[in-house]
Amino acid sequence: MNTPREIAEAAVRALDGKKAQDIRLLKTTDVTVLADYFVICTAASTTQIKTLADAAEAALEAMGETKLHREGYRSGSWVLLDFGCVVIHLFMEEARQFYNLERLWADAQEEDIAPLLASEA
Repeated sequence: MNTPREIAEAAVRALDGKKAQDIRLLKTTDVTVLADYFVICTAASTTQIKTLADAAEAALEAMGETKLHREGYRSGSWVLLDFGCVVIHLFMEEARQFYNLERLWADAQEEDIAPLLASEA
């Protein structure tokens, strides 16, 4: 069985592998019952959002994780993937600024993901 941290790290690696921008990992265990981790990133296009969503889903499902819900996949400017203990938020830049989850969840602890990234740009 995978830990929430392992699931979140796999999501970060999958998103990084598809060139997601400004990936953030927030540990939300102490601030909400919604999930243990939020993974947030920005995509350069609506096509990339779908690519990122597909890559994250494939990576986590390959680990045996079940997606509970997917929202926004058809809208194009944002997608939410709910894997229970990990929720992945994919945004176009404008939508990310509008929802500003980092501010909304400012009490969450931001985790260092540098060791997970293929290269720092």
